[in-house]
Amino acid sequence: MKKVLVLVIAVMFTFAFGCATKDYVKQQTDPLADRIGKLESKVNNLDSKVNAIDKKAGECCTTADDATKRAEAAAQKADDAAKRAEAAAEKAGKAFELQQKK
Repeated sequence: MKKVLVLVIAVMFTFAFGCATKDYVKQQTDPLADRIGKLESKVNNLDSKVNAIDKKAGECCTTADDATKRAEAAAQKADDAAKRAEAAAEKAGKAFELQQKK
């Protein structure tokens, strides 16, 4: 009988002092929830900034690719013009030689 009484008293003490109230739990978790909320907002801001930078980088790559294509086309035109000038110089040289022989 004494064992049962001691067991009942031990169980009563456990439940009387071992339970946390809702207010206590709320008081302990509210600061953490605030900090987590602030961190989430910072992460969201960083995500939007990273997306903006990524978009600008993509635009820069497109612009650079376009500039490269234009430069290659200009180089090709210059090469063609140089070949035509060389051919014209060669013709002029031959014409000069023919004039000298007369």
